[in-house]
Amino acid sequence: MKQSRREFLGKSIAAGAAATLIKPFNILAGNNRKMGNSKLVLRFKPYTLKLKHVFTIATYSRSTTPVMLTEIEYDGVVGHGEASMPPYLGESHKTAIEFLSKVDLTQFNDPFETEDILDYVDGIAPGNPAAKASVDIALYDLVGKLLGKPWVKIWGYDENKTPYISFTIGIDKPEVVRQKVKEAAPYKILKVKLEYGNDKQMIETVRSVSNKPITVDVNQGWKDKHYALDMCHWLKERGVEFVEQPMPKNQPDDIAWLTERSPLPIMADEAVQRIPDVIKAYGVYSGINIKLMKCTGMREAHKMLNLARSLGMKVMIGCMTETSCGISAAAQLSPQVDWADLDGNLLISNDPFEGVKIVDGKIKLNNYPGIGLKP
Repeated sequence: MKQSRREFLGKSIAAGAAATLIKPFNILAGNNRKMGNSKLVLRFKPYTLKLKHVFTIATYSRSTTPVMLTEIEYDGVVGHGEASMPPYLGESHKTAIEFLSKVDLTQFNDPFETEDILDYVDGIAPGNPAAKASVDIALYDLVGKLLGKPWVKIWGYDENKTPYISFTIGIDKPEVVRQKVKEAAPYKILKVKLEYGNDKQMIETVRSVSNKPITVDVNQGWKDKHYALDMCHWLKERGVEFVEQPMPKNQPDDIAWLTERSPLPIMADEAVQRIPDVIKAYGVYSGINIKLMKCTGMREAHKMLNLARSLGMKVMIGCMTETSCGISAAAQLSPQVDWADLDGNLLISNDPFEGVKIVDGKIKLNNYPGIGLKP
């Protein structure tokens, strides 16, 4: 009965969601800028992020993350982009190079035709969401620079309404966890990674040195809905605000059961990548976590945010381990979300960019045009 209800809900909202997904007008060139005979030129190079600590979640550990840094140049103006590709998502330097080598932007001479350009990029090959995001972000950065405004203002958002960010505490030995929590002193919210078997130890270790609000990310680590519900009640008593992807994404019935009974919001992460997944998540989760590297960039993230809001769902903006390029791009959407997990650049030791800052634990946007990178 539950499954049929969700199917009905999915079908019934599809028509209503269509208005949100209607292809928008291409961005109008601002400031009476003349579009000359210049062409868009894409450049890219591989880069490897070095993590300050070994990063461990329920399924793996790593100390580096491969990224691809991109640039799109038009009429002497350069936009910057990034693809962050943690191995578990299936992209790599090799796949990104193969994909980006197929992208020919010289066929376009008007960067403001963002919809046409990004439709072309998306249609080159299936998958490759992070590689596609690297083109999207660079294009949005370029267009914002040509307009002379950051995207938070182009979209009409109040830059003063940015949320506090959470600082991620990966799974580790108790003494390392305590040290990570102490290093997170400037941040108001802690995001704790959990896995089946050490859940309570992780939370109790954090609580031994901090009473800050906590969010938890289980990365599909719990398999039994009754255990998950018991844990949600236990976590609620210890100051946890929500639970992210507690169970495998291929168990929607169990997750819907949990969401109906949980005292905490249940957020979708691995279950939601692109627009169609938002509709599938409706009636199963309390809300969604949007990540630019999974949804192909700022264009689709913006549409997903609007769709989720139209359905009354909670929204979180998240990240991978990224440079300040990807984080600054995602931060342009942050005034419209309930929670932000944009600490990926804080976890690395070799950030080549300088962008948005965290001031007193809160995202502080700047007035740099585009995605907000320092010139």
